[in-house]
Order: sequence, then C-alpha cells, then structure tokens
Amino acid sequence: MAQACSYKNKIDSNYYCQKLSFSCIQTNKKIYFKTTKGDFEVELFGKDNPVTVSNFLENIDNDIYLNQKFYKIIIYPQIKFIHGGVNTKNKLYFERNRNQNLNKTSPSIPLEIKFKEESKPRYKYQIKNPNETENLVNTFESGSIAMVKSGKNKSSSTEFFFVTTKIPELDGRYSIFGKIIKGLDVLKKINKEDYIKAIQIID
Repeated sequence: MAQACSYKNKIDSNYYCQKLSFSCIQTNKKIYFKTTKGDFEVELFGKDNPVTVSNFLENIDNDIYLNQKFYKIIIYPQIKFIHGGVNTKNKLYFERNRNQNLNKTSPSIPLEIKFKEESKPRYKYQIKNPNETENLVNTFESGSIAMVKSGKNKSSSTEFFFVTTKIPELDGRYSIFGKIIKGLDVLKKINKEDYIKAIQIID
C-alpha cells in the first residue's frame, strides 16, 4: 500500500487529452455494441480512465469501428479473449486512413490505471509488484474491456479486447476502461467471423 500512496502524479489527464487533441470526458458513459451475434451494453469508466475513455468515444464518433471484424479470438479452457478495432500494426492501413475516418494523431495513448486511494490515474506506469493489484480500482472481470498494449507503458489508440472471466495475472498491466453490464452471453458467442455493425453512445 505504501508504494501506491507514494507515487507522485506529475501529469494529469487534461495534459494528455490536449496533447492527443480530444476533449476529456470525466464521467461514466454507456455504449451499445451491435454485432453479428447480437447486442450488448457496456459501461465506460470515464471517472477513473478519462484519457482512455475519451479516446474510445472519439473513435466511436469517427465511426472507425463500423463493420470492423473481431480480428483475433484467443480461447483457453477457462477464458476467452475477443480482440476488436483497427490493428495499428498494419501501418499501411493506419497511414491510409489516419486523415480519413481513422483521424488519429498517434497509433498509441499512454497506459492509464487508477488506484483506490489516489485522486488521479497513473500514466505510463505498469504494476510490477503483485501486491499493488489489491489497490487497483478496476481489475479484469467477466466482460471487462481494455485497450491492447502497444509497448511497455502505452496502449493502442484503436485496438481493444474483452475477456469472459477474471484474469488477475493481467491486472495493472492494461488500461481496463469498461465492463459489459448487459448481454455478456452475446460476447461469449462471438467468433472470428463476427464483426461490429455499429457502436452507439447511449448515455
């Protein structure tokens, strides 16, 4: 706990929102995923992850997830990872679309995690001590959504993934920025041939 309390946040969310050229949303939001397997509702944790959520909402506003496939499905005996979004490792795609519907200033955003006893999120900080995970606000649960990593302390600005159950081994290493609150059964049915028809901001 001492490590969590001793961390000094020198840079806040507004700094990164300005740097990345989008408005900072600092309230929780609800969105609706429409997929080829059905629909589900997600609550986004804007209070705890304002930069990650603001970036994701901008992506929705720019329609970059329209008709995008769930491009990678990883299945283990007890858990399933469902990856979606625009794969920025495809540099040709990113460059071709950055000034069109993709409209991203950078293929990455800072890793953003929040501790219970701290008023601001930590940026570019990855947990190394497993004991620190006890102080995290958000951990991987059934239906959690997080951004894909694009480096040690960075997240992709466009790629995300869902998990179908708890996975504490990954806590503190990814920006968990939301969770499915209705329709978890739909998520569990998604396969690689499925895609996102649309994502709607409802609240």
